[in-house]
Amino acid sequence: MSYGADPTVIEKPAATPSRVSVPSLAAFKARGEKLAMMTAYDFTFASLLDRVGMDLLLVGDSLGMVLQGDSSTMAVTVEQMAYHTKAASRGSKRALVISDMPALSYATLERALQTSQTLLAAGAQMLKLEGAGPMIEIAAQLSARDVAICAHLGLTPQSLHKLGGFKVQARENAAAEQLLADALALEQAGVSLLVLECVPSAVANAVTSKLRIPTIGIGAGPGCDGQVLVLHDALGLGTHRRPKFVKNFAESLNPEQALRNYVLEVKSGAFPGAEHQY
Repeated sequence: MSYGADPTVIEKPAATPSRVSVPSLAAFKARGEKLAMMTAYDFTFASLLDRVGMDLLLVGDSLGMVLQGDSSTMAVTVEQMAYHTKAASRGSKRALVISDMPALSYATLERALQTSQTLLAAGAQMLKLEGAGPMIEIAAQLSARDVAICAHLGLTPQSLHKLGGFKVQARENAAAEQLLADALALEQAGVSLLVLECVPSAVANAVTSKLRIPTIGIGAGPGCDGQVLVLHDALGLGTHRRPKFVKNFAESLNPEQALRNYVLEVKSGAFPGAEHQY
């Protein structure tokens, strides 16, 4: 009698999870499934994030701060974004890879097209731009050329100096109404995803309820369709003052379990809690 494995039985390889696509984002919102998103800047962490079930990877221009030690994102270049996008995209088998278009790299349609070509060639599947106003037309023009766009409203780090620092936005009724109007205009322009940063939960809830596209919150409360954090913040690795909306998921845990817990808490709605919102 043999107690070994039956050589005639061929085990099927584990099924490869289906890749998150741009069209599938609306389905997440429709079925009420939260989207888990995290920044990634290299192959190793992108692979780890992909493995624990992250839905979206953002190659953020936040790399200027967390990797390069700058005080803002303003000095990040298209070439630097392309380098990190290429590295991170190689680590993703399932997660949708989004790349930030750095400051002023999409100020005109011509520049936006050049930036888009560079970042898409580097492996990005969606590009993110900040603000409304003239950016609505830029978003519309890129979308019309089949470039998938994620918009970003509220605290927009590329407008740091104009905003007067990292401050909560849309506290007043007029500002909240303008943010909603901008969100609707960006959706109409063909944007597929919207990041809301540092806005009161009630404002984010109102915007989320009015849009067909998903919203991703960062300091915008639990009512958004998903959440995003900077990887280094979520692992407690940041040397800067921790914003209120950050939770350290790595306390007494290994990094992989910490990131898995982040995904689980976003999916269940446990994060962000009351202590992480405005």
